[in-house]
Amino acid sequence: MELVLFSGGAAKAVASGLQGDFEAGQGCVLSATFGAVGLMRDKLLSGEPCDVLILSASLIEALERQGHVVAGSARDLGGVATGVAVRSADPDVAIGDAEALRAALSAAQGLYVPHLSKSSAGIHVASVLERLGLTQTLHGRIHEHPNGATAMREMAAAAGDGLVGCTQVTEILYTPGVKLVGELPPGYGLDTVYTAAVCARARQPELAARFVQALAGEASRQLRQTAGFKLEA
Repeated sequence: MELVLFSGGAAKAVASGLQGDFEAGQGCVLSATFGAVGLMRDKLLSGEPCDVLILSASLIEALERQGHVVAGSARDLGGVATGVAVRSADPDVAIGDAEALRAALSAAQGLYVPHLSKSSAGIHVASVLERLGLTQTLHGRIHEHPNGATAMREMAAAAGDGLVGCTQVTEILYTPGVKLVGELPPGYGLDTVYTAAVCARARQPELAARFVQALAGEASRQLRQTAGFKLEA
């Protein structure tokens, strides 16, 4: 029995952390695809089979209104901040306020980011660069990748100095070779709530509902916090 998951990359550590026990307990195999939330939505809308979605709350709400998600099945996993990263062996950069962030990004020899129009973090990064007046300044130094996890892996493997990454905190935390400097400063940050839901065309709707509960339930609370999710008390 196969359970198909399409998920934003921000939730990879949580879904992967639950996978082994869930598969053993339910007698199933989890087939998971992780990527930019917009791309995951597009995969669903193109007709690809899917049982469970983990996307931004706003996308899940829209898909529920459109009839692509089972009404009432959505459960929030928590909020994820957008953060700044450098390679593990590199010194931290100052990002405490807008001027420090502008200086750090201006000095970057390479800025590694997720898809600037299909991912939650990438869309936000694009708006931050515009507000800081750096869109043209950094032209040619921006390394855009399909999702934040890929961007962080590529930065970890890249040669040269002065490399900076910007994506969701969860993707930074689970990528070897990079470290979290911190969240974007006040006025420039973004916390995105991620939500799991059962797809309307799920081939395994009951199993899907159980996995949604495992993802968002009390038993996974510590895992989500460790992965970088912000949870309500």
